[in-house]
Amino acid sequence: MIGRLTGTLVERDGNTGILDVRGVGYEVFSPVHALEAWLRADEDVTVHVSTQVREDAIALYAFPSKVDREAFTQLIAVSGVGPKLALAALDTLELDALHTAVESDDVKSLSRIPGVGKKTAQRIALELKGKLPTRHGAPIGATPAASASTETDTLPAALERLGYKKAEIELVRSKLLDEGVSPDAPIAQRLRAALKILYGNA
Repeated sequence: MIGRLTGTLVERDGNTGILDVRGVGYEVFSPVHALEAWLRADEDVTVHVSTQVREDAIALYAFPSKVDREAFTQLIAVSGVGPKLALAALDTLELDALHTAVESDDVKSLSRIPGVGKKTAQRIALELKGKLPTRHGAPIGATPAASASTETDTLPAALERLGYKKAEIELVRSKLLDEGVSPDAPIAQRLRAALKILYGNA
């Protein structure tokens, strides 16, 4: 996997750019503000890459720092959030503003992201709380072990906040047990499994 590239940005179209690395042009997808800065640079730029592999393509998502790349990685781990939506989030909200919106359950700010409605905004806030990095340092949040011990019984409340009815929640809880997902598993794991089941039933 490609993790880093150093070269000159020679073309830009929207969120897409061509980074020339010793005569080889790599197509990269990046936040607009990053592409504009790279175009103005007087020397080679180093970009941090998240390589996303699909059945039909390999896409390179490039960022100006490891912190931005980590935020992208956390965003695409949210149920229903793909690379394009994650990129839109980083284009719409500066990283610290995004972190603040997530930590404060600011659904209004998160809904400003193109393609994000109220339910998706609530899901982003719920699943990313304590996980997004900031400009000041490493990601903030409890360890997996701590999450497992303190959040085991919060799944029903989390699903209620996302708009699901009591009957749907009880059904998905029983299906989680049938699939071997323990009530003692970390809340993030249980929530991802629950949303997968609910999406399948939609």
